Amino acid sequence: MVAPTSPLAPSPVLAAARRIVVKVGSSLVTNEGRGIDAEAIGTWCRQLAALAREGREVVMVSSGAIAEGMKRLGWATRPTELHELQAAAAVGQMGLAQMYETLLREQGLASAQVLLTHADLADRERYLNARSTLLTLLGLKVIPVINENDTVVTDEIKFGDNDTLGALVANLIEADLLVILTDQPGLYEADPRKVPDAAFVHEAAAGTPELERMAGGAGSAIGRGGMLTKVLAAKRAAGSGASTVIAWGREPDALLRLVRGERIGTLLVAQTAKLAARKQWMADHLQLRGAVVVDEGAAAKLREEGKSLLPIGVVEVQGEFARGDVIAIKAPDGRDIARGLANYASSEARRIARQPSARIAELLGYMNEAELIHRDNLVRV
Repeated sequence: MVAPTSPLAPSPVLAAARRIVVKVGSSLVTNEGRGIDAEAIGTWCRQLAALAREGREVVMVSSGAIAEGMKRLGWATRPTELHELQAAAAVGQMGLAQMYETLLREQGLASAQVLLTHADLADRERYLNARSTLLTLLGLKVIPVINENDTVVTDEIKFGDNDTLGALVANLIEADLLVILTDQPGLYEADPRKVPDAAFVHEAAAGTPELERMAGGAGSAIGRGGMLTKVLAAKRAAGSGASTVIAWGREPDALLRLVRGERIGTLLVAQTAKLAARKQWMADHLQLRGAVVVDEGAAAKLREEGKSLLPIGVVEVQGEFARGDVIAIKAPDGRDIARGLANYASSEARRIARQPSARIAELLGYMNEAELIHRDNLVRV
């Protein structure tokens, strides 16, 4: 199964991607439910290793725990009872994690299992903790392997499918590219099973309403997501500036060819650049929970050099805010000069204000970051 050859030139969007989230579906991981496909996972792990050697940061979002659990438990059809799904996930997750760990280690890479629920990403503190953990793992050259925590979720908090989870992870770590590997070559303008001559979509703008009409249809008997969930995931990922590729998971060396700019599958392009999307989001905050007033030296570094805000430059903390809130940064004369995401709550900021970063752990008993606001989370106004 190969997607039609693209008439378009190599994509700079693909070639420029440095931080990539790869999502693989259950039918691929488990060879249509027959059990974990070691050969397929080994192929992806080899490509992940090659990307890592190039200096790219890669996160794998892998379905397959429930499908593998079903196989180990001898269940031919996916159960509908939540407790049975949770049991299957608990059984299958063991084998899934072991397979990735073994095959990534053969490529000289360390791996980490990360299980997430919607609640982890809806709660500000847990969101920031998950983000910090993933970015730390990437900094350590470790490949995070992420799945929904199916053993504890309930109907109210399930992501519903790992396409959505892949998009949320792309938002969480501000990825450049989300690659959704599936059992289809990509998106067609109509269902090719019903309309044999339906045109293939090589590239489109993520979030275009017409794409949702094109993508109607359900997923496989093993997985939950159809093409519609992938199109909606691309729309969600685009909110933080990540473009999305939907491609056949067994396309030879798909990941390596994509980062060379080769057009494989369907490319859904984010219409806002990653950094611009983040900074626009901060700039658009109309109601801020608090502010910090900085000295002239810190104000000059923020205005002229785009530096991070260190605690030592803060002379006053105003209002009450939590870690992760958007706050204003004010010059000594009271004028707003920037805004950004606080790494510390207001109560903590008051304790470390006018202090060097080296004393943060001493004063608070721990240290999240050396900066009160990192330059990547700061926008001048």
